[in-house]
Amino acid sequence: MENPNSVSRRDFMRCGVAAGTAVGAFAILGATAKGQGRVIKVGLVGCGARGNGALAQLVEAAQILNGALNLGIEIKVVAAADYFRYRAFVTAQKYGVARSRCFGAAGGYKQLLDSDVEIVLLATPAVFRPLHFESAVKAGKHVFMEKPGGVDPVGCRRLIAAGELAKEKGLMVVVGLQRRHTRGFIEAQAAVAEGAIGRIVAGRAASCIGLLGDRHPVGKLHLLKLMGSWLNWVQMSGDCIVDANIHELDVANWFVGGPPVSAVGFGGRARRRAGNLYDFFSVDFEYPGGVHIHGMCRQIDGCWSWAGLELVGEKGRTNCERGLRPSRPVVPSEIPQEGSGYQQEQTNMLYYLVKGKALNQARDLAYATATAMMGRISAYTGRRIYWRDVMEDPRREPDLYNLQLRPTAEDFEEGMVPLPEEGDIPLPGVPS
Repeated sequence: MENPNSVSRRDFMRCGVAAGTAVGAFAILGATAKGQGRVIKVGLVGCGARGNGALAQLVEAAQILNGALNLGIEIKVVAAADYFRYRAFVTAQKYGVARSRCFGAAGGYKQLLDSDVEIVLLATPAVFRPLHFESAVKAGKHVFMEKPGGVDPVGCRRLIAAGELAKEKGLMVVVGLQRRHTRGFIEAQAAVAEGAIGRIVAGRAASCIGLLGDRHPVGKLHLLKLMGSWLNWVQMSGDCIVDANIHELDVANWFVGGPPVSAVGFGGRARRRAGNLYDFFSVDFEYPGGVHIHGMCRQIDGCWSWAGLELVGEKGRTNCERGLRPSRPVVPSEIPQEGSGYQQEQTNMLYYLVKGKALNQARDLAYATATAMMGRISAYTGRRIYWRDVMEDPRREPDLYNLQLRPTAEDFEEGMVPLPEEGDIPLPGVPS
């Protein structure tokens, strides 16, 4: 049996700490005023490195808030689920969870959602995200979910619909785009919105790093090996532009004020030996008003590395992370600012929850995922890909609007999983 624990998941990311309207979180959690003495029950779906990291940071978030604000919150982990049940056992042992509350196989998340968990953390491969999120919302759970939000346009739109249902139910939805929870990014975005650099005219958004995934061919594939090597397959991860460059493209969407109009790009597979991903992409994203942002994604060892964003305005430029301050504070002064963006997203989620304020980032995640996906589809096909065709209008380009990669999350539950072929990558254009 393969060991998916060998795959570590990096990133950067997200989170606009925008205060919201009261949604009755006290009633949802049964908390007392200010959450004093409240035990909040948590479950983890996807017990790999990132899932366990998010869970540890949620536990730490309670300690940070208790120390700063004396809220008396206790995080109690009560269930864990993973396709490989032994990984759920490992997580459970850390937190004193009974083995009977550990669930495995493709449907294990359903058993977890049927339990008394109040917050569920979703950290499985991206192919499962839309279904798992939709199911969690229908079950009435508050959600933290990692990026990406899916692997195809159908999944992105499904994520948006579930996010709207979460709003109706007054549920908290925080996503793993941690740059939106990082003070420097939040302040820079507010300053740009005030006109600090004038109208944005261009930019570049890069994730140029070393190889992520296996360095040797995966070899003859079977179901367990597919799950254990998920990062190497477009059907599972969305390709490196979706899994990695999503962070910078999300910040571009955030600062510009919405998703791009179109994407034209190219890419290829130069050094990668495992799976069926490209290892580089170069995409021109055109935003409303003729703003062009160059998206660069490369995962090749031994090359120059840079992951970040730079925007050029009529009056200046910014790296979107530091150096710009808005005229008025935009980060609530009461919220402790400790640790990385990964930590802050958990602290913010818990703070907003116990304060009874709304925070729903499902659409942000869906838009960032779809933006990166447009770049991937353009590179795969050689076509100019329009946002309206993949996300809005089913009549213009039905092949794009209805694009759904297989295997789907439902395929895993039904036991009918078509296996991808290693090295079988799309080639754009028409052979001469």
